Amino acid sequence: MSDTPHLLSPNPSDIKRILEAALLAAQDALSIAELRRMFDEELDASVLRRLLDELRDDWSERGVELIQVASGWRFRTRADLQPYLEKLKNEKPPRYSRAVLETLAIIAYRQPVTRGDIEDIRGVSVSPGIIKALEGRGWIDSVGYREVPGRPALYATTRRFLDDLGLRTLAELPPLAELQKVMNFDDAR
Repeated sequence: MSDTPHLLSPNPSDIKRILEAALLAAQDALSIAELRRMFDEELDASVLRRLLDELRDDWSERGVELIQVASGWRFRTRADLQPYLEKLKNEKPPRYSRAVLETLAIIAYRQPVTRGDIEDIRGVSVSPGIIKALEGRGWIDSVGYREVPGRPALYATTRRFLDDLGLRTLAELPPLAELQKVMNFDDAR
């Protein structure tokens, strides 16, 4: 007799419970491929997506929600509850300078871009510290080099950037005009 537990052929409600447990235990988002691996890849991806949608509906009235981001699926606390949860934290979230946020916005909306492109748009030089801060956060990465003299690095946003913002694709970014209103609102303060 084997010491390995025998895995049953789970029914849909068992599969949802397994998915729920895996997603709640995971540090990062889990892709469909990773989730299928739990079922020895015998579970069809379309069935898995349907069950994930059902699980998302099951959690729709809770303080935690299941969302799909660029790198897969994950649970997160609902945005409307953040003001309450922040009172439990002793640490302040990192604050980024206007220069860092403008640089990130340019990269997100115009990618891939070089440092020179960013400087042309912003009208000021871009400190290497800004690029390093965004790379350190895992939000941007060098994705190649422009074929011009000096071969400057091309920067683009990463999956982590999308995941941290709760987005699946760049198309879900707010319209640029909306972002400019927010930036101008901050100037008025």
